[in-house]
Amino acid sequence: MIKRLFAALLVLTPMSIQAHEPVPATIVVAFDRDTITPLIVEGIADRATGREVEPNDPVRIASISKLIMALATLRLVDEGKVALDADVSDYLGWQVRSPGFPDAAVTLAQLLSHRAGLRDTAGYVIPLGESLEAKLAEPEAWFADAPPGEAPFEYANLGSPVVATALEAATGESYDAIVERTVFAPLGAEGCLNWIGCSEEQVARAVVLYRDTGEIARDDPADVPPNCTIPVAGGTECSLDGYVPGTNASIFSPQGGVRIGMMDLAKIGQQFLQSVDDNFLTEKSTWALFSSIFLKHEDQSFFCSYGLALQSIDNSNGRCEDNLFPDGRIRIGHAGEAYGLRSGLWMDVRAGNGIAYFTTAVPPRQSAEDEGGFDPREIALMARAEALLNQQSSD
Repeated sequence: MIKRLFAALLVLTPMSIQAHEPVPATIVVAFDRDTITPLIVEGIADRATGREVEPNDPVRIASISKLIMALATLRLVDEGKVALDADVSDYLGWQVRSPGFPDAAVTLAQLLSHRAGLRDTAGYVIPLGESLEAKLAEPEAWFADAPPGEAPFEYANLGSPVVATALEAATGESYDAIVERTVFAPLGAEGCLNWIGCSEEQVARAVVLYRDTGEIARDDPADVPPNCTIPVAGGTECSLDGYVPGTNASIFSPQGGVRIGMMDLAKIGQQFLQSVDDNFLTEKSTWALFSSIFLKHEDQSFFCSYGLALQSIDNSNGRCEDNLFPDGRIRIGHAGEAYGLRSGLWMDVRAGNGIAYFTTAVPPRQSAEDEGGFDPREIALMARAEALLNQQSSD
């Protein structure tokens, strides 16, 4: 009987192994002010080829892109190109107004803090060939009951194209060039938006995003250069040759389209652990960024402390669904979620360290009401990372 069972196991084992789903691509990188260390590197970057993920393979980091946008904005504030409290209409050359409040200005600070009264109800992807100005003229794009600045916090992706387009109009540069000049290049990080500007070598290492069903979601070979990588309206050629900066930076997906590896994302995280002495941001802009997280949103279950695209977590004493790390220490940063991916860049400024991570093929939320909060897989991943860090410190 035992021999027959053993023989059956020998026959079934290869089939069982083949039946297993590939390990989702997952990277966790720890960093402090001086060092960057891969902690967890596992899974398949491209299931079609079996290519395993490597520590700095570029991935779409989703809404962490908004934090990079905030840094680019503040760099331009320090250059004197824009002001956080100026009316963005002054940069764009056309009026940005909530239909019910035509006298209320919309500012970069409001947009970055999700207090401009914008909503995603009307959609937030404006393809090449369509008009950002026309999108903002739709009443469904706005909160109807309060003016910008007084409207309640509502996380809205639509604000990001407005910010990015205003930055373009103020500088005459395209948004991807702005981010490269003000953030990536100064910090020695390789990154790009919608694959525009990424090298062939980076594109070859793209992490394909899969849904939990195994379906391809983004960035398979058909979704990267030389194929079209930007949203394009029907009948419009997929070309940036005639694009005029300051008209529709939504084509760069500023709300979530940054592609970057975790080792390079950690370089951006290190900036939050440095002093103002390195001159990346002036003391005034540094204070504006860090102090913004003291904005409290009592009606939020996740974005309880959120300012200029910067969030504070694990400081809510149970009031918020933001307990990602088992130690409960206060961290600042931003989360990402899209196309089956969860990602995060979180810094413990007092301890002088941080974590950059992503994991893929995460199941979607179960209902429309299940909004905000970290996925159990993220929480388990951070517990695993912390255990590895504790082990390394005790060795």
